[in-house]
Amino acid sequence: MKQLLQNVRNGRLQVAEVPVPQVGANRILVRTEASLISAGTERMVAQLARKGLLGKARARPDLVKRVLTKLRRDGFWATFQSVQQQLDRWMPLGYSATGTVTAVGEAVQRFHVGQRVACAGAGWANHAEYNAVPELLAASIPEGVSAEAAAYATVGSIALQGIRNADVRVGECVAVIGLGLLGQLAVQLLRAAGCRVVGLDPIQQRRELAAQHGAELVLPPTDAATPAIRQFSRGLGVDAVLITAATSSNSPVELAAEIARDRARVVMVGVTGMNIPRKPYYEKELTFIVSRSYGPGRYDLQYEEHGHDYPPGYVRWTEGRNLEAFLDLVAAGAVRPEVLTTHRFPIDEAALAFELILKGKEPYLGVVLTYPTDTPAQPPGRITIRSSPPKPISKDTLGVSFIGAGSFAQSVLLPELVRLPGVQLRGIVSASGVTAKTVGTKFGFAWCASQIDEILNDNETDIVFIVTRHSQHAPMVCRALEAGKAVFCEKPLAINFPQLEQIAHTLEQFPGPLMVGFNRRFSPLANEMKNFLANRGPLQITYRVNAGTVPSDHWLSDPSEGGRIIGEACHFVDLMSYLTGAPLVSATAAPPDGADPRNETQAVFEFSDGSTGHLLYTASGPPGWNKERIEAFAGRRAAVLEDFRKLELIDESGRRRRRRLWNADKGHRAMLAAWLAAVREGRPLISFQELFLTTAATFRVAGAQPHSESQKEDGP
Repeated sequence: MKQLLQNVRNGRLQVAEVPVPQVGANRILVRTEASLISAGTERMVAQLARKGLLGKARARPDLVKRVLTKLRRDGFWATFQSVQQQLDRWMPLGYSATGTVTAVGEAVQRFHVGQRVACAGAGWANHAEYNAVPELLAASIPEGVSAEAAAYATVGSIALQGIRNADVRVGECVAVIGLGLLGQLAVQLLRAAGCRVVGLDPIQQRRELAAQHGAELVLPPTDAATPAIRQFSRGLGVDAVLITAATSSNSPVELAAEIARDRARVVMVGVTGMNIPRKPYYEKELTFIVSRSYGPGRYDLQYEEHGHDYPPGYVRWTEGRNLEAFLDLVAAGAVRPEVLTTHRFPIDEAALAFELILKGKEPYLGVVLTYPTDTPAQPPGRITIRSSPPKPISKDTLGVSFIGAGSFAQSVLLPELVRLPGVQLRGIVSASGVTAKTVGTKFGFAWCASQIDEILNDNETDIVFIVTRHSQHAPMVCRALEAGKAVFCEKPLAINFPQLEQIAHTLEQFPGPLMVGFNRRFSPLANEMKNFLANRGPLQITYRVNAGTVPSDHWLSDPSEGGRIIGEACHFVDLMSYLTGAPLVSATAAPPDGADPRNETQAVFEFSDGSTGHLLYTASGPPGWNKERIEAFAGRRAAVLEDFRKLELIDESGRRRRRRLWNADKGHRAMLAAWLAAVREGRPLISFQELFLTTAATFRVAGAQPHSESQKEDGP
């Protein structure tokens, strides 16, 4: 399918051929008929991408801070690679589209194939021939509403949510500052709500358009506007102000205070300067509200991605219900978004549409992209990236495919893998399809797709790398083993005991090579530490992890993904097991008093040789401090390893030896090389019993209960 993409590094636009996205359980697949370019928001995104590194840094100081933190902790090279990976990617554009449903997920109840829908959401309702959209981010299009009009539904919902935040009443006087696309829709909606509307904009054509469709008074935002508005409002000032402008200037916020009545409501819907002048806002006791996009549910993973709706009795207007309300108003003729369309471009010419918006050589307002009506209902499953000869018949050449193409695959695994001999990159799959195409092109894969069956059925794929979200690991491991593939699974292997038991059962029937990405045991400094303490008796290990905080809306915080402890603590358990060289026999844990058990834990591990490991995993430490510190003691010797960059060894006489690397080496390259060698030899790199015990211990640390009593101490 065709989709509009923008390069993050240089802002270049292209209409690329990418795989059709996967249809998840609560998603619908929509064949697009029209999509709207939100001139304000998407222009700013495009302009940011076209800035140089200095311009990007000035615009996003939050990202600069994160880069500096990583630099202090991981070193220059690791930080440089991470930044390059973020820049060398193509991002989808668009968030307001409409079309016809061609497939539905198994959990979808509100929609059926053949239904016309409007879709919302950045990353979901893209400028693309097909979009996989969460059920709650779509709304049925009433009969008689055109595809072009329905394409305005998301932007219309943004305006509608701003009006709801303004809490307007019939007969009230409302000012709209900024008569671009968002402001024009707000004017029409306010008129439909029975309000008297004042429109302010420096561009005469926009003022005239607003006057034609609901504004009783239109003015340029000059000093003369205030007395005119006061007269229009019968000497009171306006009851509410909607700021829908897009400017870095602070003047809209200042103007709002001048024209508002005492105790009025000011709602920021657009993007402007927000240096609120205290005196007029204080003296009038004005309420200032920043409207959050298109309604409750925005930025809520449970709502947007998992389909958990809010009860209407408690949250009447959500993202989805605002979409429905806007479309109802369009169907009734109360709102006419199609009159705002100034330009139409076919999807093939989408880059030209953005050039129009970015350069502004001619007036524009609503810019709509159109799509061919003869696209196939079942598009092809894979897209060829480069012509690739059949894999040579040689034991040293391995066909490698990836399920998942996220940041870890791009910044860590693939850069190391392509440097190793005897590897032929076959297929790469991602749910969106876009990432698979861009990453596959960058690293030289033969083809890309959005369905994992394309990989499982590929006879020239020997090894499958699973680098997806954690909840998907175990099911995909089982399917790949059943397909006869060697499997490399990024940690964790599973997120609960039933999943782990299923993998054990699958391995009994399909005993293929299985590896989990426990890279730390392959770190050169970790191995030097192990050798220094070898044959000195049981080890006493203290492992402190300064994990840092994760935003609540990040997928790692989603309980359905197992949580941070399960997702990461397995690394530390594995390294302690490796250092001792003895089987793990018990694990006990408890979060510190008053701490969040999802982000904090203290655990004790006992090993069969008498070794003991203590783990402190905390999100309470300073972000710039080192992340991992391991102290190990045995036979009057001590070793201290910090972030796999610094190692200090102290022998029984007190003599110290120090090693320092310029950049952290967590063992990824050595792990991959060892894994490829193990596959060629048909042997496991780490026994499944070790993988099982480490994973099970992590579950106990996270508070999960074994599925059966027999799993508490023993492996499979």
